[in-house]
Amino acid sequence: MKKQQLTITYEVFSDISELDPDDRALLLNARQTTANAYAPYSHFNVAAAARMKNGNVLSGTNQENASFPAGICAERVLLSAISAVYPNEPVQSLAISYKGDLDNSKRPLAPCGICRQSLAEFERRYHQPIRLILGGMEGEVYVFSSAKDLLPLDFSKDDLDENTR
Repeated sequence: MKKQQLTITYEVFSDISELDPDDRALLLNARQTTANAYAPYSHFNVAAAARMKNGNVLSGTNQENASFPAGICAERVLLSAISAVYPNEPVQSLAISYKGDLDNSKRPLAPCGICRQSLAEFERRYHQPIRLILGGMEGEVYVFSSAKDLLPLDFSKDDLDENTR
């Protein structure tokens, strides 16, 4: 047996004011867009905003449904919209924010597992990393140079190809 180690490096900013202007604007977009989430069951509004390589910005929010688990996370709503509106344009950066009923979104939260997988697939599809900017309504902000940093052992087409021949 041998042991191996995975290491993730990311930046931690004390608050949004330390971000460069483009990242600050993207996170502010995500924060403001949380108001558009449809979350009548969890009361946990999540929004994601993406800056495309061409400079355009799109956003998405979580959409819940009484028929659990028919809802869809903000990140996947956004990736679907990007695929429809800009099918050949890679994502440069993606900011994610949230707001709960208790109004205590003071720390960054990472995407769920299926969203991490979807983000990793999107990176692979466009052969470009997606910078992730994670922050609540206030407090620290985390910046990752690639979505794959959150899912280093992702499942890919290569895994399917190797196991279906």
